[in-house]
Amino acid sequence: MTNTLFDKIIRREIPADIVYEDADVVAFRDIHPQAPVHVLFVPRRSIATLNDLKPDDAVLVGKLVLAAAAYAKREGFAESGYRTIMNCNRDGGQTVFHVHLHLLGGAPLHVPLG
Repeated sequence: MTNTLFDKIIRREIPADIVYEDADVVAFRDIHPQAPVHVLFVPRRSIATLNDLKPDDAVLVGKLVLAAAAYAKREGFAESGYRTIMNCNRDGGQTVFHVHLHLLGGAPLHVPLG
C-alpha cells in the first residue's frame, strides 16, 4: 500500500472536497487552485508517474480523461473550454507521486500551450 497525500485522501484519512468518484477514479478540488475550477482526477490505484504506466493502464488513463470531460460538461464550462494537464516527475512539475490529471476551467486561461 502506498501512502501519498492522494492515497490518504482516497482512503478518507485526510479531508478533501471530493466532487466525483467511481470504482476507478476519485476527483477533488485542488487546495492551491490555478483557475476558478481546478480539480484533480486521480486513479484509486497508485501509479507514481506517467513513466510507470503499463500498456494495460491505457483504459485507466482514459477513464481519468473521460471523467474530467464529463465533469466539465456537468459544471457547464465544457463548451467555453478548459485545460487538462498531467505532469511527470519534478522537472515536469509533479509534486505528488501518484498519477493525476489537472482540470482547469471556469474562466479564460490566458497562457496558450499550443
